[in-house]
Amino acid sequence: MPPAHPFDDDKLREECGIFGVVGLSDAANFVALGLHALQHRGQEAGGIVSHEAGQGFNSARRFGYVRDNFTSQSLMQTLPGPLAIGHVRYSTAGSKGPTQIRDVQPFFGEFSMGGAAIAHNGNITNADALRRELIERGSIFQSSSDSECIIHLMARSLQRDIPSRMEDALRRVEGAFSVIAMTRTKLIGVRDPLGVRPLVLGKIGDGWVLSSETCALDIIGADYVREIEPGEMVVITPETGVESIRPFRPRRSRFCIFEHVYFSRPDSIIGTRSVYETRRQIGVELAREAPVEADLVCPVPDSGTPAAIGYAHESGIPYGMGIVRNQYMGRTFIEPTEQIRNMGVRLKLNVNRALIEGKRVILVDDSVVRGTTSRKIKEMILDAGAAEVHFRIASPPTAWPCFYGVDTPQREKLLAATMSEDEMRDHLQVDSLRFISLDGLYRAVGESGGRNPDQPQYCDACFSGEYPVEPADQIEKGFRLKTAAE
Repeated sequence: MPPAHPFDDDKLREECGIFGVVGLSDAANFVALGLHALQHRGQEAGGIVSHEAGQGFNSARRFGYVRDNFTSQSLMQTLPGPLAIGHVRYSTAGSKGPTQIRDVQPFFGEFSMGGAAIAHNGNITNADALRRELIERGSIFQSSSDSECIIHLMARSLQRDIPSRMEDALRRVEGAFSVIAMTRTKLIGVRDPLGVRPLVLGKIGDGWVLSSETCALDIIGADYVREIEPGEMVVITPETGVESIRPFRPRRSRFCIFEHVYFSRPDSIIGTRSVYETRRQIGVELAREAPVEADLVCPVPDSGTPAAIGYAHESGIPYGMGIVRNQYMGRTFIEPTEQIRNMGVRLKLNVNRALIEGKRVILVDDSVVRGTTSRKIKEMILDAGAAEVHFRIASPPTAWPCFYGVDTPQREKLLAATMSEDEMRDHLQVDSLRFISLDGLYRAVGESGGRNPDQPQYCDACFSGEYPVEPADQIEKGFRLKTAAE
């Protein structure tokens, strides 16, 4: 799917969302609802696999939004059974641009002891090396996705049951992964040893749920039980409940800090913290670190809203909706010439001129990636008669690409990789530009002492350039890791 509006190209994209249910009649219907709640994590395509004792495994994979595909009664009737998993995706590994249907998960494999399907959230950093090895040994790949390596590694395992084969396979995998899988009778969930990507456990009646975020539990009325811990595998059946296994050597957790900043929905819970409250606290920290005299604090909707509320509360400067978003704007429906693309910005966002005119405005946004978004919004604000424009950014400068399942531009296309903060301010032609510090971000997520430079509590590689898992495939292609001088 093409971007919904010109600003979509200037945001980091989470790679996908996963959801699974066991022990409920018509489990696929619950999975469709869960995927709808996780749509923000992947909008190119989605898929569901279900199992019914009499019919075996059934699957459906479609391009586009969940609401446009998995609300059809005729389609959902082809996915019967009390066990189902699903996936929504962006293309981070595998095909770029137009998605190939063969790359849409969940992936399915038939083994000697029965079939299994998997849905993967994250990115395998040694996928190229694994793929070469597997092809040399006779594996035939159906997709260009890194996730398919897991199915082939499972097929080559000598273990006697599917959960054990999955353990075997994932021990060969490097990078970031949260995986939901299903056999004929079991729902399985696994997080990588660093816990980079999220995965939570829920309970509904006699059934169990695995999900990328708690907001998807809410939509089906499931109770949040706990997070799947880093390095943990759970094997779930309605009869025996949740069995916990530890297949990996213990390591210190390095959860993705950008989940707090942008990826997760604000109504989700991460650990014991409300994502909304964390983002509001980011705004509080930002107001303390980067005060400025102004008349109005204005969010860039929607991701900048909680931080703008926190900034306004801490600074005492009034909060106002200076930019209004048209909630019903989808993809640009006119031939996308350059002139029409510029008009498309105003189809999506419009400035509240009566509120902005003559004011010194603080614009609060979640991030600056290429800078194209910030320049266009600044121009709209000035066109509406603002006296001054000050940007406050609710994350540190994004100077390094993510290789753990986030669609990040090449490093040279990241504004912060080539410019200092002052140079970015001049490039954007604003009166001031300030980012929250890395320590300030850590304080906002509950680390009162800030970031521990010797043992960082989170994965913050996109800000710091310190990668907790070496991106082997990228280094082979010429990517240069951060040097001591940087």
